[in-house]
Amino acid sequence: MSNKTRMWPALKRLLSYGWPWRKTLGLAVLMLWVAAIAEVTGPLLISYFIDHMVARHNVPVALAAGLALAYVLLQILSAALHYFQALLFNQAAVGVVQRLRSQVMDAALRQPLSAFDNQPVGQLISRVTNDTEVVRDLYVTVVATVLRSAALISAMLVAMFSLNQHMALVAITIFPLVIAVMFIYQRISTPIVRRVRSYLADINNGFNEVISGMSVIQQFRQQARFGERMGNASRSHYLARMQTLRLDGFLLRPLLSLFSALILCGLMLLFSFSGSGAFEVGVLYAFISYLGRLNEPLIELTTQQSMLQQAVVAGERIFELMDAPQQHYGNDDRPLSDGRIDIEKISFAYRDNRNVLQDISLSVPPRSFVALVGHTGSGKSTLASLLMGYYPLRHGEIRLDGRPLHTLSHAVLRQGVAMVQQDPVVLAESFLENIRLGRDIAEEQVWQALETVQLAELARSLPEGIHTQLGEQGNTLSVGQKQLLAMARVLVMSPKILILDEATANIDSGTEQAIQRALYAVRQRTTLVVIAHRLSTIVDADTIMVLHRGHAVEQGSHQALLAKRGRYWQMYQLQLAGEELASGVAQEA
Repeated sequence: MSNKTRMWPALKRLLSYGWPWRKTLGLAVLMLWVAAIAEVTGPLLISYFIDHMVARHNVPVALAAGLALAYVLLQILSAALHYFQALLFNQAAVGVVQRLRSQVMDAALRQPLSAFDNQPVGQLISRVTNDTEVVRDLYVTVVATVLRSAALISAMLVAMFSLNQHMALVAITIFPLVIAVMFIYQRISTPIVRRVRSYLADINNGFNEVISGMSVIQQFRQQARFGERMGNASRSHYLARMQTLRLDGFLLRPLLSLFSALILCGLMLLFSFSGSGAFEVGVLYAFISYLGRLNEPLIELTTQQSMLQQAVVAGERIFELMDAPQQHYGNDDRPLSDGRIDIEKISFAYRDNRNVLQDISLSVPPRSFVALVGHTGSGKSTLASLLMGYYPLRHGEIRLDGRPLHTLSHAVLRQGVAMVQQDPVVLAESFLENIRLGRDIAEEQVWQALETVQLAELARSLPEGIHTQLGEQGNTLSVGQKQLLAMARVLVMSPKILILDEATANIDSGTEQAIQRALYAVRQRTTLVVIAHRLSTIVDADTIMVLHRGHAVEQGSHQALLAKRGRYWQMYQLQLAGEELASGVAQEA
């Protein structure tokens, strides 16, 4: 498939974003044509002055002054129109980028979580920021330049053919040469431009990783290694950019200037060998002026190939994200009523070659307490993610309130099922907004939730109270305080199903007891699913499921599992021994 065939769909789609600004762009195009006519009329006036006044040694002062004034006014009009059309093109371009960036961000937010398992965050950032800026340049630079050059070339061709057809035919021989150069340039530059955009995305991704992991990098003295890695990525980008610059330097201005010089030589030879009176000096001046002016729009047209290539490649990357499959939800809008969970023979794999869960079945009555335990990698958090609807199921079924999970709408699922994770996300917002998260919740309710999780005293001690900004990633809070904040988010509007993924792992024992009391009160209206490593926190669970390498190996109450003296009993004995050892060490200290 040719480059043109591959480019056209993306280019057509990018240009379609300008449709809402068609009136603005139409006015800008009209200004371009008027400016081109004004610019081309100037050499015609000078040609008339040379052939009808200077050549005849008859220069009326009034007429010459009028011609000079008209020439100056035409140039001023042309400059003014170019200024205003540039403003209009920029206005449309900013509107296009704003709309495109909103759609790209919306598409990123609606991606299934599986899309983020292997896709670097820097790649997404590059598409939302750098690639959309390149699209802005498409409208501001490429479209404006192409339309301006087309208007100027068309006006000059009309003027040249009206002056002398023979000389015009010699002048237009430059066009097939320019078209050939443009075709060759496009063929060679497209793969280079694709590499440039890819390397730039790699640089963004590298910076994102370095900044996010700065504490680890400094702790293990890996600055040099990561610096070398970023240097290699930057060098690859530099070398690819140098390829495009060398290509531009050879195929564009020098080569086109050579073509223009050859055409000018042809015009001079035609003028020299023509009989006396065949061509007028003013006409020759006009053609020389037009050829000089014709060279610049042709060079601009060809130089825009590089920007056009970059815009198309950026558009392809943007549309790849926008067209990617989005997180699928059902259409069932009925709210969850009791929080019953039924899991029937589900198997799940992040990749096709290895199941993380195998043939799991579990029934959880409404408003009961179920615990998931097992060693690291047993599949506990994966099962919680499936209950949240983060990943589609291929084998088996999960039903909430007797309804298949995949049939529930997004609103029903997110209002009815909530999860508090071990490493919660804290936004660079105020304490209040981190709990509300855009929901219509009264401030009194927020304070009640903070009292429940014992964060109210901390909130009151902050400089601006509950309205204090928490900083990037909540760096002003400890890990335990972040977990309490995430707990308050959930308790402020209790869901029908609450999943706790090691949510009390970084909380002191006193606070944990308070949380346990709050959760006991929540159990009166909420089904609890708790993932825990500390088995002492789940002794009151109605049902405990023990997972091992993706299989459910045991299931029952705490006492029943201890009586079986199986894997759960072994885990419990090991924890008791560890606690006794830690207590003994503490007493000796």
